[in-house]
Amino acid sequence: MVYPVAVENFQVKYVNPLIKPVAKFLPGMSTITHRGRKSGKPYKTVVTAFRKGNTIAIALGHGKTDWVKNVVAAGEADLRFIRKDVHLVNPRILPAGSGADGLPFMARVQASRMAIFVADIA
Repeated sequence: MVYPVAVENFQVKYVNPLIKPVAKFLPGMSTITHRGRKSGKPYKTVVTAFRKGNTIAIALGHGKTDWVKNVVAAGEADLRFIRKDVHLVNPRILPAGSGADGLPFMARVQASRMAIFVADIA
């Protein structure tokens, strides 16, 4: 995790509820729809996703959060990316400092400091 816990708590409590309704209009913001591992309840989480070809990359500045665990466990998710819905398959996590070749530029820049969530577009 790159961000301190206090920053994460502030973001979850105050920033995310403000951003979620307008995320589809903000450049770079995407909404990932996933199901809870135990409850099966659908969730929507705002993320900053980057695309290169049929690959989506999301930097994990907050570490391996619940949405990441849910998507990896399910093996799929839906992403609202630039006013278009895409279905993600084959989710995986590249550890910080690992090879980020073939990923979008902004994901490669961040890969040295934080883990990267990577999935393929079905």
